[in-house]
Amino acid sequence: MAKRKEENFCSPENAKRPRQEELEDFDKDGDEDECTISFTNGTSTLTAAEVGIIESIQLRNFMCHSMLGPFKFGSNVNFVVGNNGSGKSAVLTALIVGLGGKAVATNRGSSLKGFVKAGQNSADISITLRNRGDDAFRANVYGDSIVVQQHISVDGSRSYKLKSEKGTVVSTKKEELIAILDHFNIQVDNPVSVLTQEMSKQFLQSKNEGDKYKFFMKATQLEQMKEDYSYIMETKERTKEQINQGEERLTELKRQCLEKEERFQNIAGLSTMKTNLEYLKHEMAWAVVNEIEKQLNAIRDNIKIGEERAAKLDRKMEEQQVRLNDAEKKYKDIQDKLEKISEETNARAPECMALKTDVIARTRAFNDAEVLYNRFLNEYKALKKDDEQLCKRIEELKKSTDQSLEPERLERQRRICWLKEKVQALQDQESSVNQEAAQFEQVIEKDKQEHVRIKREDLDVRHTLTYNQRQLKELKDSKTDRLKRFGPHVPALLEAIDDAYRRRQFTHKPIGPLGACIHLRDPELALAIESCLKGLLQAYCCHNHADERVLQSLMKKFYPPGTSRPQIIVSEFRSEVYDVRLRAAYHPEFPTVLTALEIDNAVVANSLIDMRSIETVLLIKNNSVARAVMQSQKPPKNCREAFTADGDQVFAGRYYSSENTRPKFLSRDVDSEISHLETEIENKKAHIINLQHHLSALEKDIKRNEELLKRCQLHYKEIKMKIRKNISEIRELENIEEHQSVDIATLEDEAEENKIKMQMVEKNMEQQKENMENLKSLKIEAENKYDTIKLKINQLSELADPLKDELNLADSEVDSQKRGKQHYEDKQKEHLDTLNKKRRELDMKEKELQEKMSQARQICPERIEVKKSASILDKEINRLRQKIQAEHASHGDREEIMKQYQEARETYLDLDNKVRTLRRFIKLLEEIMTHRYKTYQQFRRCLTLRCKLYFDNLLSQRAYCGKMNFDHKNETLSISVQPGEGNKASFNDMRALSGGERSFSTVCFILSLWSIAESPFRCLDEFDVYMDMVNRRIAMDMILKMADSQRFRQFILLTPQSMSSLPSSKLIRILRMSDPERGQATLPFRPVTQEEDDNTS
Repeated sequence: MAKRKEENFCSPENAKRPRQEELEDFDKDGDEDECTISFTNGTSTLTAAEVGIIESIQLRNFMCHSMLGPFKFGSNVNFVVGNNGSGKSAVLTALIVGLGGKAVATNRGSSLKGFVKAGQNSADISITLRNRGDDAFRANVYGDSIVVQQHISVDGSRSYKLKSEKGTVVSTKKEELIAILDHFNIQVDNPVSVLTQEMSKQFLQSKNEGDKYKFFMKATQLEQMKEDYSYIMETKERTKEQINQGEERLTELKRQCLEKEERFQNIAGLSTMKTNLEYLKHEMAWAVVNEIEKQLNAIRDNIKIGEERAAKLDRKMEEQQVRLNDAEKKYKDIQDKLEKISEETNARAPECMALKTDVIARTRAFNDAEVLYNRFLNEYKALKKDDEQLCKRIEELKKSTDQSLEPERLERQRRICWLKEKVQALQDQESSVNQEAAQFEQVIEKDKQEHVRIKREDLDVRHTLTYNQRQLKELKDSKTDRLKRFGPHVPALLEAIDDAYRRRQFTHKPIGPLGACIHLRDPELALAIESCLKGLLQAYCCHNHADERVLQSLMKKFYPPGTSRPQIIVSEFRSEVYDVRLRAAYHPEFPTVLTALEIDNAVVANSLIDMRSIETVLLIKNNSVARAVMQSQKPPKNCREAFTADGDQVFAGRYYSSENTRPKFLSRDVDSEISHLETEIENKKAHIINLQHHLSALEKDIKRNEELLKRCQLHYKEIKMKIRKNISEIRELENIEEHQSVDIATLEDEAEENKIKMQMVEKNMEQQKENMENLKSLKIEAENKYDTIKLKINQLSELADPLKDELNLADSEVDSQKRGKQHYEDKQKEHLDTLNKKRRELDMKEKELQEKMSQARQICPERIEVKKSASILDKEINRLRQKIQAEHASHGDREEIMKQYQEARETYLDLDNKVRTLRRFIKLLEEIMTHRYKTYQQFRRCLTLRCKLYFDNLLSQRAYCGKMNFDHKNETLSISVQPGEGNKASFNDMRALSGGERSFSTVCFILSLWSIAESPFRCLDEFDVYMDMVNRRIAMDMILKMADSQRFRQFILLTPQSMSSLPSSKLIRILRMSDPERGQATLPFRPVTQEEDDNTS
């Protein structure tokens, strides 16, 4: 595919070592030795392209243009600039169509007739290709140029003329054009060679990794190679089908040939056929004996294997019995330990409660004593302070000798006594108001607690009301569709299951919900059976895990994430119900869950037996009777548990009450359930109204009491202020220095009385302190006793918790071992029945053998060795008899029979030779295709690595780093770019980049594809349509740099920009197209050099 290697377009300073992850990816795909990429330093030294580039194009009556051109392109970089509608895209479209491309590939129309200008009969395209140097195509015929002329008619047909440099018509066949394009490696439908405006926009805007991968495959022609490989493999499969058909035909021809050969030979040997017939009869007699003997030997072998298996099953049953005994012993030991702990805990419970009551009483007594002690202490301190003041006053009076102010002093004394009495009255009033405020606070706190409790109860009732309303809606819906009782989505889910089954997505149609497949024999047991089966009533059964995955995908459509889905049971569907007679529980009065249900579907019954062991669960309506059957005496054989009509679960040593009061799924009287729910909903609503009234009354009481409390607090503050004011006045009166004589005796009496009071209070305080110490020691002693017994109970509870878990595990283990034992017992019984049947069959075959041997000796006394089966011999005997009869009737024409035999033999040999030839061809094709596919993978790995290296090199020009991850299995190409330095930024998907960064990365990707795809020219239409000026400048520099390094290629770039900022270079040619004027037939088109373009602008 590639004819030359490109030179490196980057300087050695910018060249970077390939990243480790890229080399690792390449190592995974294949050996590095199979693909190498070399780069050279500096600018390419190759001269201008010699073959395949476009020298000139001329259009007439093409699209909306009467005449475009002729105009010439440079050998390296060509910019075709002009405003929209000036004909840029028409030039590119003509290039694709003129070189044999389809109309669809241009994205400008679906038919060639659409390119003919309106009002004209035809359009003409003339393209001149360069044809020089050693790689020229038929240089002696065409010369240095090849002119491709195409004539398009208005009816959509087209014709070609391939002319030489001198204008001589060399060929008019498209095959010649295809040969020229293949020789020059020109692919007009390759987006790397010609990237149209529509395809450019689509690619630049696309964020799909699959589109990028398709773009890469098409650009590198790997897609064409892959399609060729697929076509060859399809051809190989068709050839194999022909071989199979030929082999079938060969079998028929061989049979016909043998028949004709046999007929030919039988004409000459009728007596031989009769002799053969007699011999075949002898063989037939002893062949029957041989077959019976083989059957006998097979039966004996089966019996021997069966006896060995029976012994093995016996050993298995003994081992299972040992495991069952161990499990039962372990269960009994754990149960004994748990019962012992429970008895000890129950025995300590009354003592613990008594000690707790004692601790509370002693704590209360100690607190009361402490309060009384503190009261005496405060009173003692107050009396002591009064005593000190009286003594001080007496001393002051004794020192006073002036008796002239006696009346004033007496007046102060009266005033002080009156104020003290007033203070005492105010203090009593303060205590009363304080107690009243405390009572209000207690009432408010109590009302608030009651308000919280009522609010919580209101929320619970509302939740229950919502649940009942939802359940009522489901019940009303179930009156028209019973399936809605199992969930609102169940009917739609079942329709989806039916549809999927019709489309053969299921091996067997899933069954469910299971609750809809069972019927009660006794309606009173509905709640008991629901409590037993629980979620299994809504479960579904699938035949295998593939069906389960399909059902899970269907359930996702009806059950949103976060909501519970029905259980799916995966078990092979059987047409017969398990035989559980030996392991089922039995009681003469009470049924099991299995016998209480009518189950028409064997799969449903088997699933409930597997998942819940319903054959071992009894149903006992009365609770006390259930306790008596399961706990007061030994439970019935094989009975694990029982359920009551109220839904309570009863074990041998445990009893669990049901949370539900009425059945939800299995009730037959839907109207009664609806009526009950409606009544319950009304009661709940009435209860909510009462609770709301209660809440409203509590809120009013709280508000009223808070206002009264506020008044009490204000009154308390006023009394406090009055007390402080009077005490202050008393202190002022007491502090006035009196010079009058006073009645000291009165004060001394008062002081003496105060001392007596202090002694009494001190005595009471000492007594109360002693009492408080005694109560404290009693309280501590009671707390220690309570803590000790509480610690022991907690330790027992901690010991009981793991034992309960172990007991449940042991119970499950016992059930598992019982089921295992029952399984082996059933297997043994079934096996013994089969073994006895085989023995009876052996006896019958031995008798039959004696009879057949007696008959064979009558036909042929001596036994002969027979290799053919009796059926084959029977067919040969019948065929031989028919031939003998036919020969007796008419021998026929010998010559005609010989001719038919020769023709049949020749036909057979001819077809056999063809089939052998095709087999050799298929074998050789497989070897070739294995090698080709290996080469294709190696080539793909080479192009992948080259594209990664070029892309990384181009990104490095702006200090970017990038990664290209090719996933050939899923056919995706992900590109991630890291702006900035590699150790300071993280790789981002191109969708996370800014517009400029994404445009620059996309240009790097296109340039990487240009570097690995071979084509003499590249055409790019409006490549900068989504770029700003900065990124357009960067992209232009990169394209020009690549063009400078690849001067052997031609670049044609179409853009509406003026390109006035391009550097001056002989390698750059700007072709500027003028805007068409109204009524203008021919568009002025002339090449413009870089200097002229700069002067014009």
